[in-house]
Amino acid sequence: MPGHPPEIEGYWVAFRAGSGVPEEDYDADWMCLDVLAGIKRATCMPARDHTVKGLQKPVVGGHVVLLDGQGAPRAVWRTTEVREGPLNSVDDAFAWDEGEGDRSRAVWLDNHLGYFAAQAAREGWEITPDLPCYFERFIIVWPPEAAD
Repeated sequence: MPGHPPEIEGYWVAFRAGSGVPEEDYDADWMCLDVLAGIKRATCMPARDHTVKGLQKPVVGGHVVLLDGQGAPRAVWRTTEVREGPLNSVDDAFAWDEGEGDRSRAVWLDNHLGYFAAQAAREGWEITPDLPCYFERFIIVWPPEAAD
């Protein structure tokens, strides 16, 4: 996909060659490396990020190149589930799968309200508990040793 730095594009090309995935379209995103440890298997983002910022909407079967804190590609995940709903509709299972804090719904909701409130303050919009969000589950599919 045009627009990604050569290192990320090269990683994507290697993934496609090694996995046989024919799709050329993918996204790249920074994520905590708890994903590689197998703790984090879900993520949530405001739906407005996709409409206002032009980011790709998550789709089942879509791929994301996982970047570390320096922007280097570390893995590829494939989206297995997407649900659109209000932030406060998160359930216990999703909070557990996202793998943050004590993995409870209460801590998850508190953390996300705080994180999205800081984003809203920077970007000039208002946070509410019923903020429309995408809830996305995924599995690691590359590199092969991380997918085990």
